[in-house]
Amino acid sequence: MRTQSHSKKRSAGDYWPLFALLATAALAASAMESRNRFTKTEMEWMADFMGVFLCIFALVKLFNLSKFADGFQMYDLLARQFRPYALVYPFIELALGLGYLSRWKPPLIQTATVVVLGFGALGVINALRRGLDVNCACMGNILKVPLSTVALTEDLGMVVMAAVMLAR
Repeated sequence: MRTQSHSKKRSAGDYWPLFALLATAALAASAMESRNRFTKTEMEWMADFMGVFLCIFALVKLFNLSKFADGFQMYDLLARQFRPYALVYPFIELALGLGYLSRWKPPLIQTATVVVLGFGALGVINALRRGLDVNCACMGNILKVPLSTVALTEDLGMVVMAAVMLAR
């Protein structure tokens, strides 16, 4: 893992794996929406999107859990202090995703999303502020996407969508 300052120039191609996963989650949520074309609300679409997104991201982390944990410990505030959290995190993300898809206790799932991903965003902010140049563990160690404002946007995007659903 690289720990030098932001010396490497980034291109849009560096983020292609992220775009592919986001597009897949959006298409899967849209496919689920087409089942109930006339009864589905935008809140239900958001729940489906978040469920698919979180399940996909959990899956790529689980492909190599140990390497994910190594990378996650580089910037997550809790994982840096407590490795078991880094090892459990993909399962938390998977549980949240399945919670969204099954519509199991939505206020609990939405609140947990705000807390878990909001806290994760703090670690990303801290790492970016320190100039840490590592690959984002958010995609597991399979896809090499740099930790950046994109990782922050992912976390905060999920937090905002969960908060919007909570408010409704």
